[in-house]
Amino acid sequence: MSLEQTITTEIKNAMLAKDEKTLRAVRAIKAAIIQAKTSEGAGGVVSEDAETKLLQKLVKQRKDSLAIYQQQNRADLAQKEQEEIDVIERFLPKQLTPEELKQRLSAIVAETGAAGPGDMGKVMGVATKQLAGLADGKAIGAIVKELLAKGS
Repeated sequence: MSLEQTITTEIKNAMLAKDEKTLRAVRAIKAAIIQAKTSEGAGGVVSEDAETKLLQKLVKQRKDSLAIYQQQNRADLAQKEQEEIDVIERFLPKQLTPEELKQRLSAIVAETGAAGPGDMGKVMGVATKQLAGLADGKAIGAIVKELLAKGS
């Protein structure tokens, strides 16, 4: 079952259960999918990779908003953002733990032959392709920077 079909089912279930939190998040996902399908050049189809990237984008947007709301002491709005993040993350592939991520990145650093901070771009290119959907880009960047700093 495609993500769009799953989301449609989730919308129905959330409406029947009168679950406002879930309904708000799945409607946002549905809107993003429709927007992606109707965008120029999409041809009415969204690939599985594109769906994952779309969900990651939605989570990132909400995390950015969450940080702003927390800085401004708006607990009510921050809570809504966190609820939506929790719902959207249910549809993403399981994320790597920091330990698993570090192991995978160490292997990529060895594989690319990176020796120091100057090789960060080479490592990041390979890492973002191999770990797409499994880890946040900021986390990947931070660990790569740390690993390459040790190597120099």
